[in-house]
Amino acid sequence: MISIKSIIIKEFEKTLVDISFDIPKSTALIGESGSGKSLTIKSLLNLLPSNLTADILVDCEFELNSQSIGFVPQNPFTSLSPLTKIRNQFFVDTQRQIELLNLVGLDERLLNRFPSELSGGQLQRVIIAISLSNNPKLLLLDEPTTALDTKSKELIVDLIKKISNELDIKILFVTHDIATITDICNDIVIIKNGQVVEQGITKNVLQNPVNDYTKQLIESNFKYREKRA
Repeated sequence: MISIKSIIIKEFEKTLVDISFDIPKSTALIGESGSGKSLTIKSLLNLLPSNLTADILVDCEFELNSQSIGFVPQNPFTSLSPLTKIRNQFFVDTQRQIELLNLVGLDERLLNRFPSELSGGQLQRVIIAISLSNNPKLLLLDEPTTALDTKSKELIVDLIKKISNELDIKILFVTHDIATITDICNDIVIIKNGQVVEQGITKNVLQNPVNDYTKQLIESNFKYREKRA
């Protein structure tokens, strides 16, 4: 269990985020754009811009740092060095690189390719492989399917589900797409304007939301997916 006792993010005297939640195994952090999702992720990664300050209190069995946290960003097309072969984007030996690529369903021959030679789905799987290099205790996923087509998105969702089920790792999945996480995340946290408005077991919250904002978010989310189908 990772218990985020408190994350308070301020811009001078203005509080932008003030939340707390738990990550028992896999937790989804849901909210609209501007709700504070990305700021929460950046605070855990110590990547907030200089004009923001964060007070973080976390209770877990390990120290949260660059070794214990893996990170998968939103856009795979801008996350790797374009002039560097895939093998040189890892910081582990070749055998470990092959193991990681196999884990995410990729062939080792991709190691000799440049990022421009890979599809968006392949790139995102490479990034996930890199994020797992140090056997992290916590994997942070910041809207990892947003920039992908439908087929690639489904592959990434299945891969994250596999990682959650098979590896000893906690997952915090940040997204605005509720339907994406229904089969991945056991727990869900809904935030609005930097505040938690509802949280609990995913199935329970989706079936019986209490907060009006949660109800609206769920309704609009699934209606949007129906129109796209």
